[in-house]
Amino acid sequence: MGATEYDEKKETCGTVCLKYLLFTFNFLFWLAGGVVMAVGIWTLVEKSDYISLLSSATYAASAYILILAGAIVMVTGVLGCCATFKEQRRLLRVYFVLLLCIFLLEILAGVLAYIYYQQLNEELKQNLRETMVQKYRQPEQEHVTKAVDKLQQEFKCCGSNSSSDWGESVWIRTNEADGRLVPDSCCKTQTLGCGHRDHPSNIYKVEGGCITKLENFILDHLKIIGAVGVGIACVQIVGMVFTCCLYRSLKAEPY
Repeated sequence: MGATEYDEKKETCGTVCLKYLLFTFNFLFWLAGGVVMAVGIWTLVEKSDYISLLSSATYAASAYILILAGAIVMVTGVLGCCATFKEQRRLLRVYFVLLLCIFLLEILAGVLAYIYYQQLNEELKQNLRETMVQKYRQPEQEHVTKAVDKLQQEFKCCGSNSSSDWGESVWIRTNEADGRLVPDSCCKTQTLGCGHRDHPSNIYKVEGGCITKLENFILDHLKIIGAVGVGIACVQIVGMVFTCCLYRSLKAEPY
């Protein structure tokens, strides 16, 4: 066997190996895109009520970026498979650019999550109490009312810092409250009118109030968003390396 023939055979074997490695990567990448989208959609749909209690849109923006990145990942995975088996350098270039764009999107989501992590505590201290006191049960604020009731029941808390915050509520001071001291959603066993008693045996009196509970909840979600972003980004680096190797192994042919 001549040297030229040996080199061509070696190059062909290397190309085939790269093709199958890249195909496997793209399949896993496509599945990962579904996971990224699921995390983003879950954050927005299942926990969308709590987003209305935040003055900043950074938390929601991180989730939207994840959904966008996940959708592009799934499309890119399919394109990557086509580019791999058709061995077209143009498709491989497009595929590489898409991988790079997704990588940058995930870095952006991670940066937003980190920035929001830094300002979260201060934002909650400044805005959650005011939102609950001023907007609860007010006209055109049904989304806030729903979010507050859900927050207090799910996290077993009452008031922003403590149950005494409700003493300054606009709603509590109206006739509509019917003499309640706290909303019914503060009660351990929620029944109509149970908010007339604010004794610890009847309502949730948690140290730190709902601020602490909501902060921990959002921080946990930010960690999930960050972990998913970093994980996919690391996988993408491998994919970009494989793509470059396959691109270089293919002969520049007219297409």
